[in-house]
Amino acid sequence: MIDRYSITASSVKIHERFHSEVLDTYIPRYNAAPTQLLPVITQDTPHGVSTFYWGTSPAWSKNKALSEKIINIRAETILEKPALRKAMMKTRCLVPADGFYAWKKVGKKTSIPYRFILADQELFSFAGIWEEFEDTEGNELHTFSIITTPANASVNAIQDRMPAILTPASEKIWMERESNEKDLIQALLPYPAEMNYYPVSPRIHDSNANAPSLIIPTPPADQFGNLTLFD
Repeated sequence: MIDRYSITASSVKIHERFHSEVLDTYIPRYNAAPTQLLPVITQDTPHGVSTFYWGTSPAWSKNKALSEKIINIRAETILEKPALRKAMMKTRCLVPADGFYAWKKVGKKTSIPYRFILADQELFSFAGIWEEFEDTEGNELHTFSIITTPANASVNAIQDRMPAILTPASEKIWMERESNEKDLIQALLPYPAEMNYYPVSPRIHDSNANAPSLIIPTPPADQFGNLTLFD
């Protein structure tokens, strides 16, 4: 499961990369986590960056089973489920990012967080699907899920899943309203393995933490902050 990523670029950089206007309320996220309001770019408004809840809103996050199901969507299962298939055809989005986190298990209760970035350290995007619904009080909410693929060779050294990272060419396919099902599925192939990764602070486990120090390389440590020789 992918439940952490980073989008630390300035609003100017995001605008330059995606040609979309960024809201004044945008703040860099060094530890983007489920239930947070995060930037997305939808087919409906490709020239503006929206902010949707990742997976679910905070009010619904206590329903753990529901939350876990809608954070990620496996690319391999989209065509098997009518609702997902319909969403892929109708409500696609880009999720801007500049890194994502994965945990390497080195024991039953020990895991080490790593940050993955592109080799050129540039901004990129995940393939996403968004949804609009009303909560129990009648408030209109927008949420998004990140599509995942099997890990490439780089990520597989840490875990077996990764976000569906889009190339600039596949971004165009993903955002084009007239793209057909075959082309969309082809855009969700695992990203090439030209990626770098390094261990980061175990403070990344705290979804409330959001500081530049979180993306600085640190000696490998488990979730309790204990240094480890495993790397």
